[in-house]
Amino acid sequence: MTQASELAFFTADTPNGQKVSIFLKEAGLAYEQFDLDLDKGDQHQPDFLKINPNGKIPAIVDRECGLTVFESGAILSYLSSKTGCLLPVTEAENIAVQQWLHFQIGGIGPMLGQLWWFLHASKTGNAEAIERYRKQSLRLYQVVDTRLSESAFIASNHYSIADIAAFTWLRTWGELSLDITPYSHVQRWLDVIAARPAVQAGLLANKPALRAIAGRLVSAQD
Repeated sequence: MTQASELAFFTADTPNGQKVSIFLKEAGLAYEQFDLDLDKGDQHQPDFLKINPNGKIPAIVDRECGLTVFESGAILSYLSSKTGCLLPVTEAENIAVQQWLHFQIGGIGPMLGQLWWFLHASKTGNAEAIERYRKQSLRLYQVVDTRLSESAFIASNHYSIADIAAFTWLRTWGELSLDITPYSHVQRWLDVIAARPAVQAGLLANKPALRAIAGRLVSAQD
């Protein structure tokens, strides 16, 4: 098992940060977590830019191997390969996991991310942009729903890093004011993933305030 001093995890409470947090809990890895305040610009500080020159979270430093890995998809693939956790059994399944992982990275994340920006961060508003990204986001929900009508999970009938990657984004439908009523297979899948203890722990771990409260409650019961 990786010791706390061997793995450093730099994160914030975003879908991309949550992906890695969930995997770390699924794998039962010990790690040292560094919470970056994106509003204060922690991700642009020189020390962090040495870890990820692009100034984005998440990132990890595997001190045991002397490796730094940034980009959430690359981190998931690296950790899965290193630990054997959620590692596909066959080459065909591995390819399926990688293609659906890249589908999330290149499609789901950018489209839903832009929709979130224009809904919640833009100071001027842009009805045309909101309509475009809402339409594209729903199209992607449809793609996933069709896939899940044929398979228990996104890449295959086995839970994988592709599910973790897509889950943290597709679970934000309420925040994005998206109606996913037509996508019953997505709803079923979201419920299944959300019920996993490691997923719940991973989501909580990315919320420093709630994590501190939970820690105090545990301490009070000891």
